[in-house]
Amino acid sequence: MDEADRRLLRRCRVQLVRELQVASLWDALLNRELFTPDMIEDIQRAGSGSRRDQARQLIIDLETRGSQALPLFISCLEDTGQDTLASLLKTNRQAAKQDVEAIRPLDLKPVVLGPESLKPEKLRVMKQDPSKLSQGKLAPVVLGPEELWPAKLRPEVLRPEVPRPVDTGSGGFTDVCTQDRAKGNADLAYVLNADPCGYCLIINNVNFCRESGLRTRTGSNIDCEKMQRRFHLLQFAVEVKCDLTAKQMVQALMQLARRDHDALDCCAVIILSHGCQASHLQFPGAVYGTDGCPVSVEKIVNTFNGNGCPSLGGKPKLFFIQACGGEQKDHGFEVASTSPEDKTPSSDPETDATPFQEGPRSIDQPDAVSSLPTPSDILVSYSTFPGFVSWRDPKSGSWYIETLDSVFEQWAHCEDLQTLLLRVANAVSVKGTYKQIPGCFNFLRKKLFFKT
Repeated sequence: MDEADRRLLRRCRVQLVRELQVASLWDALLNRELFTPDMIEDIQRAGSGSRRDQARQLIIDLETRGSQALPLFISCLEDTGQDTLASLLKTNRQAAKQDVEAIRPLDLKPVVLGPESLKPEKLRVMKQDPSKLSQGKLAPVVLGPEELWPAKLRPEVLRPEVPRPVDTGSGGFTDVCTQDRAKGNADLAYVLNADPCGYCLIINNVNFCRESGLRTRTGSNIDCEKMQRRFHLLQFAVEVKCDLTAKQMVQALMQLARRDHDALDCCAVIILSHGCQASHLQFPGAVYGTDGCPVSVEKIVNTFNGNGCPSLGGKPKLFFIQACGGEQKDHGFEVASTSPEDKTPSSDPETDATPFQEGPRSIDQPDAVSSLPTPSDILVSYSTFPGFVSWRDPKSGSWYIETLDSVFEQWAHCEDLQTLLLRVANAVSVKGTYKQIPGCFNFLRKKLFFKT
């Protein structure tokens, strides 16, 4: 969908969500192949499943359905008798196109200003062959009709502006121009131009069944709200699912992987739950469903590999795991103080730890490694080092998510994801009596700058 159609949908979103009758649209959307049956089911399950939630999700997903999505959607509205909304979109779309066609570029001719000794007639020659002008004596290029040339030309020497280092607070100086060059270079950084730039799924497990022996994760809703708001500001289409069993977690992940990501540039998955160690080949750890059954991080990540989600091939897939990596408590070690003392948490922190889970081992395990997909364009960020607990404050949320949100708020507009996660690790590592340090498995091929 082009930018003009996206802007139109957003301008009309309030009225569409208020008046759209989605129940009569499903068959029309399928007949015109705007959505697949799986996509329709996902839209129907959005939020609480109410008409407004379904309408809101439909409008969000519509932006990802190609250049003809809006005219096809207007036809669906007409087919189902929703003429008022169809007329609203059609009229505004035609008006926007007429406004664009009314704009005509001015026919301006370039004029090269050179040394004072050159006369206008010589400049006409130099305009054709600028190499004849002596090096180091060229002045800026000015656009304008020939009759506006100055009578007397003054020499001017160009001095390239040298980028100055800027103090970014903690962490020394950063060359802002270098960051800007990386953002605009597709060889150095992922291109995130889509709007929304991708889907973000948040799984927030708070309440666990009694048989699981797992405690309620008080404070996790605070984490969930922070991440929902933060990734919405980073221009993701955010969906939250709460208190899922292990089977439901896998189903939610597979539904996301089956979606069409062709028009999107990125995908993010955030999981807030209890966790444990688990046997693995690539990515350590596992997270628990509310039924006490674990889902390995490896399985979560591989759901989005080239076979499971081909439309995300070559695009960054981000996973943020707030869960324990084991049961060990890190007391840290003494070092010379180089930073202000961390404030004592307002309440006793809790952990998301559970015992180590040994999975079944195959006698063919070494041979199986070669058949696994290469984990390119993947980053998995863990709240803690494998084997150690992850701390959570019941009143303010987990250390990791609280810091992640704060760092993204301050620095996401100018720093790439890897630098942001280094800031998170540094900030979390100095908190509290017990210690915690986040880490990540980074298989991204380029830098990633969020849209802000």
